[in-house]
Amino acid sequence: MTNPRLLRYHHYVASTHPFQTDDARLQPIAEKVLSGQRLSGDDALTLYASPDILAVGWLANQVRERLHGDNTYFNVNRHINPTNVCVAACRLCAFGRKKDTPGAYTMALEEAWQTAASGYSEAVTEFHIVGGLHPDLPFQYFLDLIRGLKERFPSVHLKAFTMVEVAYLAKRAKLSIRETLEQLKAAGVDSLPGGGAEIFADRIRHMICDHKIDGDQWLETARTAHQLGLRSNATMLYGHIESDEDRVDHLLKLRALQDETGGFQTFIPLAFHPANTPLEHLPTTTGMLDLRQIAVSRLVLDNFPHIKAYWQMLTPRIAQISLRFGADDMDGTVIEEKIYHDAGATTPQGLRRQDLERLIREAGRVPVERDTLYRPVTRTETTVTVGV
Repeated sequence: MTNPRLLRYHHYVASTHPFQTDDARLQPIAEKVLSGQRLSGDDALTLYASPDILAVGWLANQVRERLHGDNTYFNVNRHINPTNVCVAACRLCAFGRKKDTPGAYTMALEEAWQTAASGYSEAVTEFHIVGGLHPDLPFQYFLDLIRGLKERFPSVHLKAFTMVEVAYLAKRAKLSIRETLEQLKAAGVDSLPGGGAEIFADRIRHMICDHKIDGDQWLETARTAHQLGLRSNATMLYGHIESDEDRVDHLLKLRALQDETGGFQTFIPLAFHPANTPLEHLPTTTGMLDLRQIAVSRLVLDNFPHIKAYWQMLTPRIAQISLRFGADDMDGTVIEEKIYHDAGATTPQGLRRQDLERLIREAGRVPVERDTLYRPVTRTETTVTVGV
């Protein structure tokens, strides 16, 4: 049943700011959006096809402002990539290396802990931990890594290991997905990132990342994590060889799982960077596609609390504009991101907290520092306090 307050809000918007477009196909979609109705797969395809990107963005902005007003979230985080050694040979990846090849690395535990400490100067509230599928590292290495981080930084949220990594660790340890996640949670994992989803469509997945778990397995791993009380994010890699139909299929499958579990916090559209990958003949995404993808995501994923503009891949400028196209989150300070920079990203490897705040304010939004679970963070000269 539609919330009466929501209906009043939509009535106010429709009466004071009437929707305008040159694309007649958008009119019935606008009526759905402004009355709080769920969009269909055909609606989503129309949004991808419409030449009126400003109208699509306007609709997404209505939803964004209904949910969050002018608030735009960010956090102070650090990425830790313990190894780039990977058994997979994904055509979309420039990060992974085979063992004993130039550029391959694996951190000793002490090195990983020291890497975490080196980015701790600004009172980091999150460590984002992902890496390759290493053929030799035992499951115990990852449990010890997490325990060591939790012992050294007890107040820092550990967002660790994609669904792909969890499934690989389970296979190597001869454990079920549930048992693997239970042990990771007991060691100190607080939530999971959303990477590795790529595109769920089997036809595309076989061509770009055939060595990874399939889309159904990714979704089942996320379902199990949510059942155990572990929140996660979700992603979609776009701008390679997928079609609009593949993107819509991906979004609808995520929406269906969110209806079931409610465990996803944030959706992050990831723009494909082809440089240094076997797909480097493909063009990079355009700003128009980036903004459209943010907007369509906000309109279709009506049960996802947050849509993130990942500035590392979009560039700070496009991420800033996306705050008027449906995005309400700018990710974080990051500090030394490797995976997308190996694929040719030319953005900085980190931003300072004041840089993110300036970008948000210049977009006419209000910066709100958060922790990983979207609780407000208050900073003074001597303390960092996380709200509830």
